[in-house]
Amino acid sequence: MSSDTPTDPNADAARVQTARIEDEMEQSYIDYAMSVIAGRALPDVRDGLKPVHRRILYAMHEAGVTSRSSHRKSSSIVGETMGDYHPHGDSAIYDALARMAQDFSMRYPLVDGQGNFGSVDGDPPAAMRYTEARMSPIAEELLDDIEKDTVDFQSNYDDRLQEPEVLPSAIPNLLVNGSSGIAVGMSTNIPPHNLGEVIDAVVHLIENPDCSVEDLIHVDGNPGPIKGPDFPTGANIVGRNGLYKAYKTGRGKLRVRAEFEVDEEEGRIVITELPFQENKARRIERIAEDVNDGKIEGIRDLRDESDRDGIRIVVELKRDAIAEVVKNQLLEHHLESTFGVINLALVDGEPRVLDLKETLVEYLEHRKEVVTRRSEFELAEAEDRAHILEGRLTALDNVDEVVELIQDAEDRDDAKAVLQERFDFSADQVEHIVAMQLGSLTSMEAAAIEDEYEEVQARIERLNEILADESELLGVIEEELLAIKDEYDDERRTSFVADDGSVTHEDLIPEEEMVVVVSEDDYIKRMPLDTFRAQNRGGKGIIGTNLKEGDRVSSVFVANTHDFLLCFTNHGQVYQLKTYEVPEMSRTARGKSAVNLLDLDDGEEITSVVDTDDMDAEAGDFLTMVTRDGYIKRTGVDEFQHILSTGIRAIRLEDGDELADVEVTDGTQDVIVSTKAGMSIRFAESEARAMGRSARGVRGIRLTERADGTRDEVAAVAGVDPDRHEWVLTVTENGYGKRSNIAAYRQQSRNGKGLIDIKTNERNGPVCALETVGPGDHLLVMSDAGQIVRTPVDDISTVGRNTMGVTVVDLDAGDHVASVDVVPVERMADETSEEVEVDGEAIAEAGE
Repeated sequence: MSSDTPTDPNADAARVQTARIEDEMEQSYIDYAMSVIAGRALPDVRDGLKPVHRRILYAMHEAGVTSRSSHRKSSSIVGETMGDYHPHGDSAIYDALARMAQDFSMRYPLVDGQGNFGSVDGDPPAAMRYTEARMSPIAEELLDDIEKDTVDFQSNYDDRLQEPEVLPSAIPNLLVNGSSGIAVGMSTNIPPHNLGEVIDAVVHLIENPDCSVEDLIHVDGNPGPIKGPDFPTGANIVGRNGLYKAYKTGRGKLRVRAEFEVDEEEGRIVITELPFQENKARRIERIAEDVNDGKIEGIRDLRDESDRDGIRIVVELKRDAIAEVVKNQLLEHHLESTFGVINLALVDGEPRVLDLKETLVEYLEHRKEVVTRRSEFELAEAEDRAHILEGRLTALDNVDEVVELIQDAEDRDDAKAVLQERFDFSADQVEHIVAMQLGSLTSMEAAAIEDEYEEVQARIERLNEILADESELLGVIEEELLAIKDEYDDERRTSFVADDGSVTHEDLIPEEEMVVVVSEDDYIKRMPLDTFRAQNRGGKGIIGTNLKEGDRVSSVFVANTHDFLLCFTNHGQVYQLKTYEVPEMSRTARGKSAVNLLDLDDGEEITSVVDTDDMDAEAGDFLTMVTRDGYIKRTGVDEFQHILSTGIRAIRLEDGDELADVEVTDGTQDVIVSTKAGMSIRFAESEARAMGRSARGVRGIRLTERADGTRDEVAAVAGVDPDRHEWVLTVTENGYGKRSNIAAYRQQSRNGKGLIDIKTNERNGPVCALETVGPGDHLLVMSDAGQIVRTPVDDISTVGRNTMGVTVVDLDAGDHVASVDVVPVERMADETSEEVEVDGEAIAEAGE
């Protein structure tokens, strides 16, 4: 047909196939996914290798780059692998080669590298033209007997060569070196294990084929052979529950903790091992970032002193730092990681999640096939050799006649034909006989042939036993595995530590009652409560803090080291803080800037602190708040469960108003609101309905004008627990106070003027605190200048409401009461004594 002949459009249309695009895309994607799953990302359960690793090792084997040869340029190995077996980019091949040479990535490296193959800091390997490599001795165990028809071969990508579908793998490499990879829609992450333990597990399976997964692992008192993963970087596995699940189901999560030592004498923490696959340089950088951002307190220096001998990261602590707190902060954020186990591998070309026993069974079946095929191969060779030796022995027995027949023959072919006819030799036998040298006719040579024949016959007999009896076959596998264990086994690197729950800041911090002091310039510290012994009413107390010039105490309270504290400020914000996060210092120390602990705004001061140990969200407790202008609001404690580091709004305040005090109530109590002018009002808390955090609240008390024309302000609020509280205790700024029976405060309606609680005059000064107390409670009073007095409430006289009270603390001229807190009797249970010092002046002088 000429080129000018027009084409038939109908014929072209007939060749077009109609297909739904979604069906075509689905099939194409499935084909692509299976290609990635089987050809790139997942290891084979039999040899534990992905195609790229298998091809690299086989290319090195074919090139003779073994552990006994000299190193070869990595570029040469990559080139041969890419040209003959792996038609992908050279960078992917070199990355795989480099990883097999990294002793921090592979528990038993398969490549012996020479040069820079990367580091635990994440540094990449040097270019392949600079590095050299050869197989490691243990890698040769993967290829041992590959020339004996032990595995199937397939054509390479261009049909020029043959490559193995799998390696014989004399070691259970999948578990020994582990594997990780991301395929399409699935991934694998198998941790490495100790070679000796895995081999012992295979031997146990050979001897006890009906054993369970529990029999193979060291858990619940069962001394199974496999203790757990053994990472090349060491570190510690926390607990064994995750291990059991991973081995039982093929999936699980392991907590891996760094190895470190806390040196309290030197004030440092030294890290010597990191979790597997951890980038050391990046981890140090993140620790430094958290220190700079204030997320971790107490670290003054961070050094990397690692060398070729191992990892050594030194964390230098500040002089006043609490080593246990810093350690647990590091554990929570930096020194623990999770290793997610996904024991997914290719079984007969299909991906499967396997438990521990299934993995070992698949490997054992592979070794049974390898040893069987090797035995068959060696048997055929032995039988061929025995056949040749039989012919040579027959020739030696008839040596004179054989020599004569050969001499009389016209040529070599004629000699072969005559010998075959005379002695019934096979073609192979007669070929060897004709090729025999005269030296082999000596008696010594003849004896050697006879000895060899006997050895070959014994070998044939043994191979037949192996092939005929599976127990003999398994015995060979067991013997070979134990021989490999003897040669390559080493000590475990990864240890185990008890699972003490998720790491929190209070781990190993002893529970202790603390006095926390906050100043107006935002200095904060804590001191043990037993630092301040109880003394009689009216003492001067002892120094509780050393303030800088112009600073004053703004708050003092008692809390347990493990408690969360809700710190309410005059701006209506609330912040959350752990007691132990406050630095512990001596009485004469100034404290630490609270800016490092709380993100306070300019002019923002802590006016009230609530111990979350006193709150119960499930019981429906409330936070009852009062403002200086007399407003009251109740909000459920469940709205304060998630507080940001920058704080959250607790109450909406009008211009000029401030939050005065906060109390925890249960929804059924009465509350007493007191003012600075000495007025108080008691009403049921239910009169102030529950509101959200952004609400302002309702009027709790109607404030009146003072004698000087200024308006009164709210000083405090207290809840009335009839099962615990018997008295109302009021303290004024000039150090006077009194306690009155709660019954003297009759219940009224909200928004009234209230009743006189205490006379406020020039002697007493305005009210600064009101508390409800019970028998045995102690009062902790702190002055602006930093003096602290701790006194039993029983020492304060019980008087009526409309009275002036007595001296609670003896203040110096110009000093005033800054803050008051109650120490309930139950919080003093751990104190060894209740000594009361009569001479307050003596105590004060001792403190000075």
